[in-house]
Amino acid sequence: MSLLRDRDFLLLFLGQAVSRFGDGLYTAATAWLAWSLTKDPTAVAVVSVAAFAPAFLATFVSASYADRYDRRKLMIATDLARVAVVAVAAVLLSLGLLNLPLLVVTTALLALIGAPFAPARNAIVTQIAPADRLQQANGLLQVAFRAAFFVGPLMLAPLLAYGSLRAALVVNGLTFLGSAGAVAAIRVTRPVLAAGQAGLWADLAAGLKAVRAAPDVIVVIVTFVLALALTSGFLTVGLVVVVGQGGRYGLLLGVAGVAEVAGALLLAGLRMRRLALAAVLAWALLGIFRAPLGIVTSTAGAAVLLIATGLASALTDIPLIALVQQRIPSHHLAKALGLWEAGVAGALAVSPFVASTTIALTGVKDAFLLSGAALVVLAVTAALTLARTARAQRPGQLRIGVPPGSEAEQPAVAPESAR
Repeated sequence: MSLLRDRDFLLLFLGQAVSRFGDGLYTAATAWLAWSLTKDPTAVAVVSVAAFAPAFLATFVSASYADRYDRRKLMIATDLARVAVVAVAAVLLSLGLLNLPLLVVTTALLALIGAPFAPARNAIVTQIAPADRLQQANGLLQVAFRAAFFVGPLMLAPLLAYGSLRAALVVNGLTFLGSAGAVAAIRVTRPVLAAGQAGLWADLAAGLKAVRAAPDVIVVIVTFVLALALTSGFLTVGLVVVVGQGGRYGLLLGVAGVAEVAGALLLAGLRMRRLALAAVLAWALLGIFRAPLGIVTSTAGAAVLLIATGLASALTDIPLIALVQQRIPSHHLAKALGLWEAGVAGALAVSPFVASTTIALTGVKDAFLLSGAALVVLAVTAALTLARTARAQRPGQLRIGVPPGSEAEQPAVAPESAR
């Protein structure tokens, strides 16, 4: 991949891989710590909610700062602040003072401090990667994110065997330092800000107006959030019920994770014209392979279905990010991406409850069938909405998923290279 030969992109790629490794490790460590402190599954759920709720509430608002100030410096400051929080947690754990309420507060504080980081990171990609290679850049970054987040939890067992939970927290803090160092080394030009910079609330209002002006972006983001809320919990709650055995469950989650990495790597090498349509129809593909999971009886059969859903999963977010990056002006880009990140956080917080309730009411077989059917219906509805939106656009306006000035905007030339 030629982008990896670019110094600044390589620094972002490596720094965020290290950071996501730490995120995966911390997620597993806090879940285990909550269980070891209380032996109560409700405590684990509370800690999980604490990791998502602040992001749902704060990401969009805090993303405004990533549009109005230096994104690179904001990312560095966020990483360093999280190092301090993790260090305090490690000290409290060493002194035997880290109880469940403090663990919840620490987890929530980390999520709150980190709220602007992801929108700033996704927005800064447009300052590093050429416009015609944004899809490749996002695909490569997703390879790093997914692979590192998958490996992180696997490191918890050896750290506990040869060290302690404190060692896991220390390693997580070091990954934030590594991320901050990599971002600090990136040479990127700060976008020129308009004269008379708006205040926070005026900027947020302007960001929402910019998103409303791109109806295809709205359709794709809403579809993503609804699909995640309706179905994401089935991969954890539902799969546990289907498998019924811890070793097989871990193996199948690993298979799905590897498939997602492979899908992201594949998409990094492809060029798609209609990003919006690809992003919404991917959910239909995912739903088709998700539906039979409740009736498979063999590990091999479940693995095949999870490989297919993993590959489709990569297709849901990489085109989405590229679409937002090319359709939303740079000075509102982080806010648009923050709106999506906030929706994702909210969806992930409620999805396990949706899955568990559906399984309790209908049984696991019907629950998976309903989940898959819901994805197909949602995806088809979104695709039809995109088609109606395209027909309603006046002549001369942008087509769905096609950036201004691209070759695809001209009717008599070859297809565009996706940006």
